[in-house]
Amino acid sequence: MSTSAAPSDRTPETTGAISAGAVTDRLVEANGKYASRFTDPGMDARPVLQVAVVACMDARLDLHGALGLELGDCHTIRNAGGVVTDDVIRSLTISQRALGTRSVVLIHHTTCGLESLTEEFRHDLEMEVGQRPSWAVEAFRDVDQDVRQSMERVRTSPFLLHTDDIRGFVFDVKTGLLREIDPA
Repeated sequence: MSTSAAPSDRTPETTGAISAGAVTDRLVEANGKYASRFTDPGMDARPVLQVAVVACMDARLDLHGALGLELGDCHTIRNAGGVVTDDVIRSLTISQRALGTRSVVLIHHTTCGLESLTEEFRHDLEMEVGQRPSWAVEAFRDVDQDVRQSMERVRTSPFLLHTDDIRGFVFDVKTGLLREIDPA
């Protein structure tokens, strides 16, 4: 189901995405339409451009559109904040060692939700559910510094084979432009 609403006009009310079940039903219906037109692209899991992109899960980031990527060009690893966690290192290690990637691009963005959280979020969860999460929130105040920290985590990982082409950026959600972050 497509809508003619502009991205800024897309709300749960204009997209019909109101209840969880209805959203999933809509996605499954869309997949049926997609599959009816689908043809096997004839490629394997190795990214054509030998690059892995680590980015925030924020719904405003259309990574393929913003970076001019096509299906099969890259591995995309997304999480809250786009921060380099142990699981991101796990994915990058598999990407490099088993699937041939050589470059890593890190993309954080302006007005990230992690800028308004603190590690207190974990304490609040513990109080609510009776168990402390094993993971860190990875909240930050300075997006540029967090990109630098993420670049350093990739560069110093003993599991990664290729750490010479690691670049970090901040995506501006208002302009769509990337701003490169100097690792120093």
